Amino acid sequence: MAPRANWKGFLRLSLVTCPVALYPATSESEKVSFNQLNRKTGHRIKYAKVDADTGEEVANEDIVKGYKVDDDTFIEVTKAELENVALASTRTIEIDEFVDRSEIDPRYLIRPYYLCPDGKVGHDAFAVIRETIREMNKVAIGRVVLTNREHIIALEPMDKGLMGTLLRYPYEVRSAAEYFDEIQDVKVTKDMLDLAKHIVNQKAGHFEPDKFEDQYETALIDLINQKRAGRPITAKERPRGENVVDLMDALRKSIGADAAAATESQKKPARKARKASAGQKEMLMTIAGKKPVKEAAKKPAARPQRKSA
Repeated sequence: MAPRANWKGFLRLSLVTCPVALYPATSESEKVSFNQLNRKTGHRIKYAKVDADTGEEVANEDIVKGYKVDDDTFIEVTKAELENVALASTRTIEIDEFVDRSEIDPRYLIRPYYLCPDGKVGHDAFAVIRETIREMNKVAIGRVVLTNREHIIALEPMDKGLMGTLLRYPYEVRSAAEYFDEIQDVKVTKDMLDLAKHIVNQKAGHFEPDKFEDQYETALIDLINQKRAGRPITAKERPRGENVVDLMDALRKSIGADAAAATESQKKPARKARKASAGQKEMLMTIAGKKPVKEAAKKPAARPQRKSA
């Protein structure tokens, strides 16, 4: 079942309009997450909203937004006042212009969404807008309001739908000069460049996301399963970085090491995606000194390998 839409409204190109829905294209809900616990009791930590001066808890209906002017002064802004400054893009994604994809600086990209027709009507208009963008080989730039803030959104065709990518405003992007100005100008010799190119050619491949494995996520799951099983946890030795003394020598050794690794990988059968063991669903033992795991049998255990889009 598709997730609930983050936004519903209309997509408009001049006088052509159709109802659309915006869905998140990514999710981090399957990642391992932790709760904060009281070490002494094993109970979860609960946060309360309290008055900074009186220390008394404040009910949600008594909490309003305020803009800080100085340490002791805030300008209160009500919900009604915020609604008064609502923009047309609250309900409509108006396409303002079309640009080449190559002109969009990657630093401006935030997160992707899927844009689909909403309901049974408007599919014809949606297809006209989608195919026009596809035929022109352009990216459509529009505006959309999410969580009460207006965002710039870039729309481009993806299969039968559109992919919308939120973009940052210029004031949100830091200047690279602040960081790169102090990098020394170094003369790279042709020999060094040739050796480095050889290493790149040895490692050349294709972008295949299915090969990526979140090793930290896998390690977290292993840690949790070990603690469930009551096994002792031993610290792993961390790899040490070494300063490069002779750059040419390091490049030559890298070529030899990469060639040996490639030969070894060809001898081994292709690595299969790691699956969660049957024992993961059965490991319901209590972590030492803590409360029993509640309702663990109702929820499947986290799995190291997850399906990608």
